[in-house]
Order: sequence, then structure tokens, then C-alpha cells
Amino acid sequence: MFEFCITDNKYPRVHFIGIGGISMSGLAEILLSEGYIVTGSDAKDSLIIERLKNLGANIYISHKESNVNGADLIIYTDAISKDNEELVKAHSLGVPVIDRATFLGALMKNYKNSIAVSGTHGKTTTTSMLSTILNRSTLNPTILLGGQLDEIGGNVKLGSKEYILTEACEYKGNILKYFPTMAIILNVDADHLDFFKNMDHVLSTFVEYGKNLNEDSYLLINIDDASYKKIMDNTKAKVITFGIDKDADYTAENISFSEEGFPSYTLKVKDEGLYPIKLSVIGKHNIYNSLASIAAAHIYGIPMEDIQKNISIYTGVHRRQELKGYYNGIKIIDDYAHHPTEIRVTLNALKNSAVGNIYCVFQPHTYTRTKILLNSFAEAFIDADKVIITDIYAAREKDDGSIHSRDLANAISDKGSDTVYLGTFDEVEAYLLSHVKENDIILTMGAGNVYLIGDSIIAQDKDKEKAAV
Repeated sequence: MFEFCITDNKYPRVHFIGIGGISMSGLAEILLSEGYIVTGSDAKDSLIIERLKNLGANIYISHKESNVNGADLIIYTDAISKDNEELVKAHSLGVPVIDRATFLGALMKNYKNSIAVSGTHGKTTTTSMLSTILNRSTLNPTILLGGQLDEIGGNVKLGSKEYILTEACEYKGNILKYFPTMAIILNVDADHLDFFKNMDHVLSTFVEYGKNLNEDSYLLINIDDASYKKIMDNTKAKVITFGIDKDADYTAENISFSEEGFPSYTLKVKDEGLYPIKLSVIGKHNIYNSLASIAAAHIYGIPMEDIQKNISIYTGVHRRQELKGYYNGIKIIDDYAHHPTEIRVTLNALKNSAVGNIYCVFQPHTYTRTKILLNSFAEAFIDADKVIITDIYAAREKDDGSIHSRDLANAISDKGSDTVYLGTFDEVEAYLLSHVKENDIILTMGAGNVYLIGDSIIAQDKDKEKAAV
């Protein structure tokens, strides 16, 4: 098993293959802060890479064998293919070559308390909510996020060695490489089916994760999720439950929603009392995310009045129901949702507060997910008034010709949703500008680069303002 002590300088020069990734960049920033020499490579430049360069990292924009020369430790991301020339060269150097999750798991052991937020849906939002609470406490945590949070100035916060808070993704069984002192499991759903064989395989991975927790650790789990009992019955950890429909250790009661869709509820903490909670993010799903965040903060001794105040301050993380701006009175929102469950709950939350029509622009993410979950995707858009499907964002995959966005558009249409396929962003933008009206909502949705459509439309509105001056 790979071990990493952050203070012993065993690996003074660390190279990251795919350093521009949201998690990889956070790990690199932590090592830079500890005095390590950090190098890295990525296929393209970005604001994240520029930030790392300014902090002292030497980064190459392209992958070449020579990039890894001189490294004492080489870390790569799952997005890197096995035949990547840097990775192939790295394996010939005789130095440790490990994946991102293995390194993160080893790094977490350097902290007295490690909090890992897992689950198919809601990881980034919950980690961001909890970050907002912890960041305003005296705990001074180190934080690694899967998104950009204004509260901490990005995707990483450097804190003490007492607490580390991070997301824990189940893809490729990566959660089995983590042994946190507090594990949060929000939900378990069928996803990443390019790796997992089926839902049973997904669930068995979470069960195994629970088994890995020792008796001194905490397992915070959603009591309303169908997976909870099997996971709970197979762990030695101290189990803390949260939920809405059943009596849990942390239960949301008397739920109501404002006209804008923001939830309020009475929090019942078992054997303790009742507390009013107000959220500044929309949707029932965020009640669950807030319950997990509140429970974690409460267990670590943060006063409830501070939790109540600071969770109400949280207004979201970039690319999660993010209000990007306006165009001629049209609200433009962007969301990372790329799974049918996420799409359904996000659209439902917006529908409850929408005045005009919702134009949902969805960019499918990976051919495998689109093909395997096609029927579930077809039923996920019922709350959209108009659905626009773009070409599939391939990410780590190659097109084998077995699935096309037209197939998805047809499947959605067959379920009764008004749907059109428009492959390119230029086509989508032209369509939107000729159809949307004041008070409508443009919702760009997907884990790829679909947000660029909204950015372009907003920029046009700003250009008009400049021209009028």
C-alpha cells in the first residue's frame, strides 16, 4: 500500500499528469504550500493552471515523455489513457506511479480528522455547504472541492493538519482507497456504468466502503435511501442517520418553500431539540444535502446557532444551479447535472418557481452513460417546456457509433417532451435567441462545456449595453 507522509520529503519533486483537473489541481496546490517542487502537464491551458503557475508550479501544455524526467513521484488522473506517452514513460523510471485517488487516500491520513463526502448525487453541493460552515468556524479545515466556491476562493483551501474535507467519488471503486474518520453517504444510484456492471455492483462497492471504516469513525447516511440498511448493517463505524421520511438522528420536519423555491424546515435532532433552518438554494434535494452538512458540523462541536446562520449564507457553488446572468429579462442558469436523477430534481426545483418557460439545453456526457441510461434520460425532462439536445461530450471515451444524440432526442420526444436535436453550440444559440421571451429560463445542463452557450448569450447582452453608452 502506498504511504505518503507530507513532512518527510521522501518525494521532493512530484509530477501530475492531467494537473488541470479540479481534484488534481487542489492536490498540487497543497503540495506547493508544503514546499514541494511540483510539475505537471495538461492538454490545454486554463485559469486553474495559470493559478498553479503563479504559485510556483512548472506546467507543460501538452503530454511528452520528457515532462516526467526527474520526478520522484508521478500522479495521474483517471482521464489519462493507459497509452499516454508520459504515463508509459513514467512506468519505466522506477519511481512510484499512482492514480489520483490512491494519492488522496494517502494524503488524508496526514490529518487527524478526515471527512469524505460520497454518493452518486450531491457531493460537490454538500461539500460546499459544509465548507461554508466549517470555514466560518474555529476548526480551520483544509478543503478539496470538485467545484469552485467563492467562500474559499476556488476549489481548495489550505488549513491546519487537524481537519481535511474532501469529496469521495465512487468511480472505478475509488472510494475503497479512502479511510476517513467521517464518511458521508448521500445516496446510491446507478451511474458510471462504463465501470460498474450494474446497480448491485455500485451498491456492493459502497457496502465495502462501509466495511473499511473502523469503530472510531463516523458513518453519516441518508435513512431515506434504499441502500442505507445494507450499508449500515455491514459497518463497524458509529452510524448517524439523516432524512425526511423516516425518524432519523437528524430529521427535517414541517418543510415549506418560499416563492423563489428556497426550503425552510424544522430540524429535529434526536434527544436534543428543534431548530429552524432556512436555505438559500432551491429544491428538496438540497434539504438532504443540508442535513448531512449540519450533522457533520454538529458532531464536530460547532454550535447550532452558528450552523443555522452559516448554512443560510450558502448560495451555491459554480455549475450547480448557478445563476450566470440575464439576457433581455431572461434568466440564464447553468448546472452540472449529467445523470437522469440529477436532471429530474433540478428541473423540478426550477419548475416550482419559474414564471415563464424553461428551455433546457442538455449536453449528454459520455457515450456509455447515454446509451446505458437512455430510457431513464428519456423520462427525466418532463418539467422542461423545451428540451434541446447537443452532441455528446465524449470526455474519456471514443465514439463507437452505437449511440447518437439524435437517439436521445427521439427517446425524450417519445415520452412527451418537446425536444429538438441541435448538434453545435452556434445552432443552439441561434435557436434560443429566436425563441425565448422575457421571464423565460435558459438552463444549460451537463458535465462538459455546455455552459459556454450561456456565457456567449450573456456577453451579447453586455455588448449591447456598451454600444448604447
